[in-house]
Amino acid sequence: MIRFFQENREEVLIASAAALAAKAKTSDATIVRAAKALGFTGLDDLRRTLAGELRSLITPAERLTRTLNEVGPNLSNAFEMTLEIHLRSLESLRRTITADQFKRAVSSITKARRVLVFGLGPSSAMAAYLVIQLGRFGLDAGSLTNTGLLFADDLRKLRDGDLVVILAYGRVYAELAVLLEEIQRRRLASLLLTDTLAGRLRRRVDLVLPVARGRADLLSMHTATLGLIETLLVGVATTRPRQTLAGLKNLNQLRERLAGKGAHLPMPGSQTR
Repeated sequence: MIRFFQENREEVLIASAAALAAKAKTSDATIVRAAKALGFTGLDDLRRTLAGELRSLITPAERLTRTLNEVGPNLSNAFEMTLEIHLRSLESLRRTITADQFKRAVSSITKARRVLVFGLGPSSAMAAYLVIQLGRFGLDAGSLTNTGLLFADDLRKLRDGDLVVILAYGRVYAELAVLLEEIQRRRLASLLLTDTLAGRLRRRVDLVLPVARGRADLLSMHTATLGLIETLLVGVATTRPRQTLAGLKNLNQLRERLAGKGAHLPMPGSQTR
């Protein structure tokens, strides 16, 4: 099985135990036992280690080159392969995140005095999206997306009672390292969404939600992260429906004042688009 894992690293990262067992012509229990025999807590632990190794060894340009080589010149292949990677990444959320973890994550968001979301690079766009939606739902939320010396201004935003949601992948940048120090110093609640940093940071945050960024050897893809964010948003709305609807109604009222009644946001049960 060790040789199988080595020769099929990309498949190991995203395929289920049953799918790997079918390819190796063995049982899914054997796959899991083999991962544990190598010193991992299970198949997911093995996946995270493999993903970390692959991402640390391969540059973004090399990942894109591998992606293009695998796709070839056929646009249909690009469409089908990308969708398949997204589907597998989304499906992996069911395996790696338990119902209890999800409930804890939603509870931490709804009980916080304020939610601050950290993300750099492409993750900053998803951080901004989460902040906007939480604000519309009636929660106090802000972003931590500056880099370099400007990040010191972000760090000064931290207040007692804050929950810091961290979107971080691959490596611990200076901004993340200092943020974690401040979270610990101020004893703030924290939630980490990551692909490969769980092992390094698990003891420094309150909760980790593992999320894949596609195949570690190919171009990084963020559909699973966005999907996880939206499950959290629906969870928040489910937990506090009255406040969420009140927040959206207030948004509609403000939009009407700005641009007239044709600009309001459709509400549940409304036929207006």
